[in-house]
Amino acid sequence: MAKGYRILVVEDDAAVRRLVATTLGLHRYAVREAKTAAQALIELSSQPPDLVVLDLGLPDGDGVDVIRTLRGWSSLPVIVLSARLEDADKVAALDAGADGYLVKPFSVEELLARVRVALRRLERERALQGGAEEAVYENGALRIDFAAGCVTRDGEEVHLTPSEYKLLCLLARNTGKVLTHNYLLKEVWGSALASDRSSLRVFMATLRKKIEPDPANPVYIQTHVGIGYRMMRVE
Repeated sequence: MAKGYRILVVEDDAAVRRLVATTLGLHRYAVREAKTAAQALIELSSQPPDLVVLDLGLPDGDGVDVIRTLRGWSSLPVIVLSARLEDADKVAALDAGADGYLVKPFSVEELLARVRVALRRLERERALQGGAEEAVYENGALRIDFAAGCVTRDGEEVHLTPSEYKLLCLLARNTGKVLTHNYLLKEVWGSALASDRSSLRVFMATLRKKIEPDPANPVYIQTHVGIGYRMMRVE
């Protein structure tokens, strides 16, 4: 999977930075390091990597601000490593554009898995830059024909409302990435009022009833309590 991918590790704790850099290096990723937000932004603008592993509590600024600045010119994947446990911190990072959020202490195996998922998404995006968007999405028994606006499961057509279809397509196009409540509400309905979240839960429940083999034990749409939802890759 490495294929010469370049990863920037932004972390002020030397022990954690060394652990992450060594782990990634052993898996044949080319690693660069930064200790501060300012140094990270210089690295990102002068020698753009393929992915960033980013701490939030940097000595000269907040990692969330680094993500927001980066998103002004790039969509490259960002995986956050942070000691912050609150859902509000996770939501802020994901809303700013992070692709994943791991809480310290973290599993290096989970970090590597998140890196692989993010880089697979990056590969797909780069493949599409030179041509038209994929016309068909396939994930396990689920199939979306974007051109025809048709969804099937196990070959049987699934009848969705326009909002359900838009919600499903948004999740599908971001498979593996947690989409926050606010992001989904803005993209599908154009607003992100706190009162709208109950409506989002209702739409998600009806969508699951239509696409999940067992809605009580979903395999496609994963809930991240207090944060949002993620489309999982089903083999």
